[in-house]
Formats: sequence, C-alpha cells, structure tokens
Amino acid sequence: MLKILFSIIVGVLGAAFLHLIIILSLPGFSNSDAFQRVEAIGEEDSFHVLDAGEDGGRLLNGDPYLRTAVCAFDLSDMPVHLMAKGQVPFWSLAIYDSASNEVFSMSDRTSVGGTLDVLVAAPVQLAAIRKALPAELAQSILVEMAEGQGYAVLRTMVPQPSFGDGARDFLSKAQCDAFDVGG
Repeated sequence: MLKILFSIIVGVLGAAFLHLIIILSLPGFSNSDAFQRVEAIGEEDSFHVLDAGEDGGRLLNGDPYLRTAVCAFDLSDMPVHLMAKGQVPFWSLAIYDSASNEVFSMSDRTSVGGTLDVLVAAPVQLAAIRKALPAELAQSILVEMAEGQGYAVLRTMVPQPSFGDGARDFLSKAQCDAFDVGG
C-alpha cells in the first residue's frame, strides 16, 4: 500500500513540475513565430534566399531538393507585386498572413506561361485596381488579402546538382515590390 501511495505522490509532483516547466518556457516559443522570423531576415518587399545558416535554417523544411526564398510585406500603404521567371523544373508560391494562415498558393502548373505574376492587395486597393486595370497587370493574378501584413514563400525544385545554378538564379531574381496604384 505504501508503494502505491508513493507512486501517486511522485506522479503528481512530477506532473506539477512538468507543467511548471512548460508554462515558464511558453514566452520563449511565442515570440518566434514564422512571420517574425521572416521579418527578421531582411527588409520588407524583397525576396531573401534562405540557406541553412543564420535564421533561415529554422524556416526551411529540410527537403534537400527544394530551395526557398521569403518576402515579408505590408499592404497598409501599397499592394505588393510578386514576379519571377526562369528555367526551373518546378516552382510554387504560398502567401501567408501574419498569423501564418495560408491565403493563396499556386505553382508553375497553374500560372500563365509558367511565370510568376501575382499582385497581392487589400480589398479597397484591389477594388481601385479593378476599376482601371493597368496594362502591366493584364496577365497578373490578383489576390485579395484582408490582413495588412504577411509573407510569401517561393520554392523551386533542384532534383539534381546541375539544376542548382538555375534555382539560385530564379530565386535571386524574383521580385517582391510595392506596386504604386496611382501611377
């Protein structure tokens, strides 16, 4: 009987200690969400190619056949225009809001001519753009995003080492620019 009582007391104390450790460590985890890590990599409205060094390693999914670039943006002033083209076997784009909820995704298979041409805008901005669509956006995919801040993740596949230069070129030349609706 004494062994059972001892086991129960040790179990309750162990559970209490474990809960205390979890509660005290939560602030360390909550201050490093994906959006904040993307913002910390570099300036907004610019794609940054990730590598395993620095904080980029924490954002990578560990797939050795994928190369990734990220771009943080803020739609409060202007929409953002995402563009990329190049000879890669596959690419995909995912757009997330600041809470890391996926807003939009596509790949080269669903794009116009295999090139990336996406305009991300707030609802009011998008309504103004649709009223007088600029010629440069005639082939663009228009994405409405209610949340003001977010980030885009552009990935490309490197199935063999010989595709590495093309992937680096594709990601480094990708554009994530603020788009001036007024002119």
